[in-house]
Amino acid sequence: MAKHWGDFQYEIYLNGTTGAVPRLPTDLTRLEELVERRLAPGPVGYVSGSAGDGSTARANRAALERRRIVPRMLRDVHERDLSVEVLGRTLPAPLALAPVGVLSIMHPEAESAAARAAAAHGVPYILSSASSTPMEQVAEAMGDAERWFQLYWSKDREVTRSFLDRARASGFTVLVVTLDTPMLAWRPRDLDQAYLPFLHGVGTANYFTDPAFAAGLARPVHEDPDAAVTHFVSLFADPGKTWPDLAFLREHWDGPIVLKGVLHPDDARLAADAGMDGVVVSNHGGRQVAGSVAAADALPRVARAVGDRLSVLFDSGVRTGDDVFKALALGARAVLLGRPYVYGLGLDGQSGVDHVIRCLLAEFDLTLALCGHRVPTTVGPEDLVEEAG
Repeated sequence: MAKHWGDFQYEIYLNGTTGAVPRLPTDLTRLEELVERRLAPGPVGYVSGSAGDGSTARANRAALERRRIVPRMLRDVHERDLSVEVLGRTLPAPLALAPVGVLSIMHPEAESAAARAAAAHGVPYILSSASSTPMEQVAEAMGDAERWFQLYWSKDREVTRSFLDRARASGFTVLVVTLDTPMLAWRPRDLDQAYLPFLHGVGTANYFTDPAFAAGLARPVHEDPDAAVTHFVSLFADPGKTWPDLAFLREHWDGPIVLKGVLHPDDARLAADAGMDGVVVSNHGGRQVAGSVAAADALPRVARAVGDRLSVLFDSGVRTGDDVFKALALGARAVLLGRPYVYGLGLDGQSGVDHVIRCLLAEFDLTLALCGHRVPTTVGPEDLVEEAG
């Protein structure tokens, strides 16, 4: 019999015969509570906090929970294959690890640990521009595994060009451009702690190792770290960027380009018109605009608008295997998982990320089968009903 992701449950049960139980909960929604208890308030607030009063993060969860799955019976689901085609590559499941910066605040092995866990399962790891670890080091930790690079689009064109050149040379194959953070939102949990890691030179590794960035400094980073931080803050993001600026990225990146943070179907159409390859329907996990539309409520409209032209991916609010199923039913080809793997990292390093990936995909595999599907591509709107809000 072929090995299925869902077989992880039998591994857990068999280990239990020797008295062993999982080190972390298998209900991934419990991880946040554990992190809140075990880690310092600054780092925890930075990862789990949201814009404003948190209404958008709550709406993300509510929009997924409002959709209910309608299982179908007596369909042959004995053999299953979770693999999908996304952006011209075959993934073992419709999952990638979302770009999350400054992971050293959660665990000393930071991005390298998360990347190794992703690589072990063939799940793409999306490295943040704002990582604690230089992209070359993360690439080395991953070997030949699938890796994508997330770009925070700098004011300095030469720094942007240098990042793209370095990412390509390091084997990153897809460029994920975050559009929804041209400036930081009002984030009370961080403000109440006066906690912003970048001001301490954390999450700046790609910049501080970059030759184009160094060219803008009077002295090397190690000689005047405060000046380096000031320079970083001055160029990190650019609220002046507009759609025509995408031509610069297209000119300097020869692989797929995906725009992250798209919620309006007209923006998705503009992305297609600009020659982009995909969009991520995302509100940054509720971290940027309080009162925003829930990502899962935006997803069907975007998928209808451009699903035949672009790869439509999804994040914001995904916590469980059934959330993945629902996202596919609403029109996504794959999902990006964010906070849960970061919580796993904070609690148990690489092993914690490994646990989160295996739990999520086991639950998705079992949900898929129990709802009458052998492959993710047959999941559609008819598999859901929407409860009255």
